[in-house]
Amino acid sequence: MTLPDTAPAWAQELAVGYVSGAHGQFILHGNVSDRFPLQGRRVSLTRALDALLLGGFELVFTYDAGNGLAVLRGAERLAQWPAMKEMGPLPRDPRQAVELVTRYLRYRANLRALGRDEVEHVAVIVRGVEQILPAGRAGDFDVSSLASLVRDWAGEPPFTDLPFASFLIADNLADLHPLVANHPRVDKVQIPLPDAAVLREALAQLRLDHPRAFDPDSGDEELAAALTGVSVAALQSLARRRDHENRQIGPADWVSIKKSLVEDEAGGLIEFIDSHRSLDDYHAQEALKTWLRQDMALWRASDLRALPMGYLFCGPVGTGKTYLVECLAGEAGVPVIKLKNFRDRWVGSSEGNLEKIFRLIRALGRCIVFIDEADQTLGKRDGGSSDSGLSGRLYSMIAQEMSNSSNRGRVMWILASSRCDLIEVDLKRPGRVDVKVPLLPTTTVAESAALLRALLKRFDLKLEAAELATLPLPTLLTPGAAEALAVKVYRRHRTEQLAPLEALAACLEGYQAPVPRDVLDFQMRIAIREATDMAFVPPSLRPLAEGGAP
Repeated sequence: MTLPDTAPAWAQELAVGYVSGAHGQFILHGNVSDRFPLQGRRVSLTRALDALLLGGFELVFTYDAGNGLAVLRGAERLAQWPAMKEMGPLPRDPRQAVELVTRYLRYRANLRALGRDEVEHVAVIVRGVEQILPAGRAGDFDVSSLASLVRDWAGEPPFTDLPFASFLIADNLADLHPLVANHPRVDKVQIPLPDAAVLREALAQLRLDHPRAFDPDSGDEELAAALTGVSVAALQSLARRRDHENRQIGPADWVSIKKSLVEDEAGGLIEFIDSHRSLDDYHAQEALKTWLRQDMALWRASDLRALPMGYLFCGPVGTGKTYLVECLAGEAGVPVIKLKNFRDRWVGSSEGNLEKIFRLIRALGRCIVFIDEADQTLGKRDGGSSDSGLSGRLYSMIAQEMSNSSNRGRVMWILASSRCDLIEVDLKRPGRVDVKVPLLPTTTVAESAALLRALLKRFDLKLEAAELATLPLPTLLTPGAAEALAVKVYRRHRTEQLAPLEALAACLEGYQAPVPRDVLDFQMRIAIREATDMAFVPPSLRPLAEGGAP
């Protein structure tokens, strides 16, 4: 396995593992369904493996559940095996296929023991290995016995004594049977999404193949940087469609194209938050907005040492936690992705979904990851027996990813919750969440008036501060409650033809807060206790931190 210096890092890792004798079995997972640039072509992972690594192998088997066992190279050698004369076509059944390869390898080992062996390098590539060895059937005897046979290729003689390599290809490592996935003699190699350099190479070829899809005045360097996180296969499909439609991929399309392609690749597990707002649109303590603006300025200046690994936005329901993230997305100038429901009913699927999300996050470069309702989403260290340990496994995966120090300045996590006390303490510790921000309701009539004025303006209802001062405005008003009140005012203005001030006065008669006061006090108290800095808390609410009344 002699590789050129330009070979991808994953191929070099495979070569070193095999040539050194450290490993003979490899699990390739991650971006395994992509197309890989190779000598002016874009090929599958199987073809890339064969061209880059297996040119010196005399016999190469391939197997997948649809096509069964096949011989990629060396069919004439296999035909010389005496046992082949007794066999019919190569089997499609996975167990029969594994047993045939195993028998052939034992045959080569016996020839070697008799001193009659001509050195023959043998490889087998199993595509979609998680389909025949699924994690969800770890207790099934037939599946486990097949996993044991495949596992023997990695760590048992005579297979380890032969020039033999096996490559198991799976989308997600979590989907694969633990007997194989957790074997210490198996080298697990992740195929990443393409970086800017790989995309540049692919774009150069796509520009030749589909010239009508590209703007001749735009460079591949800028386009590759803009589309980081997109697979080559998705980019190829886009280029073919645009060439057919005679529509160019111009700079104005880059953001929307990336958003669409990445969301499709993620299978609906994430969505991009596209916002035209900024922190100017958010009504909050100036201390908070100043802190966030300073962090965004440091990020843009690439001064990463002072940046937090993550934020926790906590506070009562309706205080605008999600809205603040939208405003921050517009201020940051980096992709902001929101995790959707990645939990699945099938064993191993949730972990596989999370693995796919992490792979995408790493490929995006600088980005913000937003997890809403974090107390429900992030799982628990000890989920109990009700979910077969799923919460604990998800918790472990997320905690490990959030504390990866190499992500500082690349990935910023934002958690939002109205019940921050239910989030595991370890997930909120410094090194994962460095800044905890309480988002609180208004504390003065003037603050309530300013909030209502801003929201009423969206409905083209303009009221002056002096007019609002004449009304009995409530305090402890959340943005959610204020928006509901503004909608009610607009409705009465339109249906009863009342002036805006009259409509607001009518709505305030008998006004009742949407959240009971005891619930509001409790959620404010736990949010204030979480605060990293009491400068984020209005002086009138600080007694809540000690259990007092506001």
